[in-house]
Amino acid sequence: MSAENEKQTAIIAYLTLIGTVIAIFMNSENKSSFASFHIRQALGIFLTFFALGYPIGYFDSWMVSSAFYIFFFILWIYGFISALNGEQKVVPLVGGFYQQLFKSL
Repeated sequence: MSAENEKQTAIIAYLTLIGTVIAIFMNSENKSSFASFHIRQALGIFLTFFALGYPIGYFDSWMVSSAFYIFFFILWIYGFISALNGEQKVVPLVGGFYQQLFKSL
């Protein structure tokens, strides 16, 4: 897989959960460590967002909800910019956990 295709696959991984699934299939034929790294990061961000979003909604507080959305937006931006720059930076706080949890991707 060429460097440009690796970067393209990594960027696609951050474009919604469907983009992550598409990136997994794009990376399945010719495995790229760079693309796999960003697929694991994006998948972790999206799954954690959906898993925690439902219980956070029960707090019925705009401050809690706003903090939740801002936190995940910052994680997403951090990972997305890292993919755009061609770097493998682990997202803060949870990135190492995502790399261990999804190491088979």
